[in-house]
Amino acid sequence: MTTALRQLDRILRGDATRLSELRSGRIEIPAGGLAGILTLLGVFYGACMGAFAVTGHGSGSGWQIVASALKVPALFLLTLAVTFPSLYVFNTLVGSRLRAESLLRLLAAAMAVMMAVLASMGTIVLFFSFSTTSYPFMVLLNVAVFAIAGFLGLSFLLQTLHRLSVAEAKAREESLEDPSATPAPGALEKMEGHVLGPHVKTVFNIWVIIFGLVGAQMGWILRPFVGDPKLKFAWFRPRASNFFVDVVEKIKDLF
Repeated sequence: MTTALRQLDRILRGDATRLSELRSGRIEIPAGGLAGILTLLGVFYGACMGAFAVTGHGSGSGWQIVASALKVPALFLLTLAVTFPSLYVFNTLVGSRLRAESLLRLLAAAMAVMMAVLASMGTIVLFFSFSTTSYPFMVLLNVAVFAIAGFLGLSFLLQTLHRLSVAEAKAREESLEDPSATPAPGALEKMEGHVLGPHVKTVFNIWVIIFGLVGAQMGWILRPFVGDPKLKFAWFRPRASNFFVDVVEKIKDLF
């Protein structure tokens, strides 16, 4: 556990994605070792989501906390399973040297960023669970938190791909600068003077959109996460509509 936390800290600080670390063309992080801590972070945030059900404003069932705690890690795992094949094909099409194992490590690092952001905002969600009676507000608040976490995680993914291309180019030129000579950039900070080819950026931006759409709909399939006070607790709801229509309806209900 201590090692996994240390690796998570390296990712968040950008130490794992410095040019000197990426020169070999891969990210040296233990994807398997991170799985446990990422699951715990997801369980924590899920429990914070489900807390609304037992504050006197939700469905009133403590099972919602258990269900949400299990569903948040499952949401990310299932979304990754659905979208990983397309990312691998896209990655191959643009001529990247990343193999399946390295690509999986990269995704594990991006998931680490997402889960860390989610867990860090779990206490905020818990606070509003006890201080508001508005179910639409709680749903939209969690949608916003997931959107922020997803944006930062996928930004990390694109920036790391960018750095990998820079590291490979520098390695070929055998002129890699001493990382101690200049301040190391943060995990999401852009590398000035180097850009991915426009077709490469386009391909990976398309995949990022696909990941977001799949993740949103996967969340809709796994609902409920918050617990509608008008409905009894259920592990899953019947298939109906889609995530985007429901968000629009919740906005209407809120105002």
